[in-house]
Amino acid sequence: MIFKQLKNLLAEQFGVDVDTITMDTTFEDDLGADSLDLVDMSMALEEVFGVEELSEEDIAGITTVGDLVHFLQGRLEG
Repeated sequence: MIFKQLKNLLAEQFGVDVDTITMDTTFEDDLGADSLDLVDMSMALEEVFGVEELSEEDIAGITTVGDLVHFLQGRLEG
């Protein structure tokens, strides 16, 4: 569920086909995300998933979509 919602969000934000996003997709290399993109994504996650804005430490530890899915699962279940 989280992965599907996240794929749609990322496809819209980064202008890519939703089917190209996998758990192994990297934000920097595959999606071309820079630090501003990650801040924008953080704010979108707050809206969609109701989680607090990600800190710089959180963002630094998230390099793939899979990392973000696991992070969100931890936040939403915790």
